Amino acid sequence: MNAELLNWSGQVFSKGHGTGNDFVLIADPAGEQELSASAVVAICDRRLGIGADGVIRAVKSSNLAEGRALTETAPEAEWFMDYRNSDGTIAEMCGNGVRVFVQFLLDEGLISLQLGETLPVGTRAGVKLVERTAQGFAVDMGVWNFIFPELAAARGVDSLVTADSLEVARPALSISTGNAHTVVALANRSELDELELFKEPIVEPAAEHGSNVEFALPDEPLVSDGVATISMRVHERGSGETYSCGTGACAAALATRFWAGEGAPNDWQVNVPGGQLQVTFFIGADGKEHIRLSGPAVIVANGTFI
Repeated sequence: MNAELLNWSGQVFSKGHGTGNDFVLIADPAGEQELSASAVVAICDRRLGIGADGVIRAVKSSNLAEGRALTETAPEAEWFMDYRNSDGTIAEMCGNGVRVFVQFLLDEGLISLQLGETLPVGTRAGVKLVERTAQGFAVDMGVWNFIFPELAAARGVDSLVTADSLEVARPALSISTGNAHTVVALANRSELDELELFKEPIVEPAAEHGSNVEFALPDEPLVSDGVATISMRVHERGSGETYSCGTGACAAALATRFWAGEGAPNDWQVNVPGGQLQVTFFIGADGKEHIRLSGPAVIVANGTFI
């Protein structure tokens, strides 16, 4: 056994995914299980561990400092999604992960949630409202913003991205959807298919703590029956290339809508290597534009560390 996992002996876990973005999940309501960076790396190792893009710990908000801070203004957020990337770093939010998190809570009998009902979930990017739907879950991801708003307004792009397989650096747009993202528009299918994302792309200027990098290809035509469609691949900060990224799908749709200009729709389908996600933009009760992310969540296995 990997020495980093000795303290986990007997711990029950589940393995789940949202459109191929996969996670190891553990229930730790009292916040007693140490989740060190080295343990996360060992768990996520696809050869020597279980293998995953990240680890999600389900903790009662009252038993975690970040959760207690949230419940001061949102006491209804009983559960906190404590998420770590596969390299052990902490992530603010994960759009695919929060759907799988709620499915995990349901499967473990920790919550009850009927179709059409909504669960508030604490995250490091604030409280997210997750609705149970017939196709999985829909998440109000909250308000988005440009990371470099003055550059975005003036030029429509704010950075350059250098990546293996792209001959020259490409212009990009940086957007926060709970996590930081930098989106590059590609010209054709071969550029998307031939991307080499083993190495982390270089973004200049970079967001303060770095960003995920999405490569988006608009369909031709972009809009059909009022829905815009794009395809996307992503290099996730702290995880490498993944089959999907929920917050990244939101950012890619936002950037493409921005570039498409006036008249672009608010309903988007984002095709990722692991499946399809739906992104909708709407005005929330606060009068600001919010993002709704919809997609499946699947628990594929349960096990015990030995």
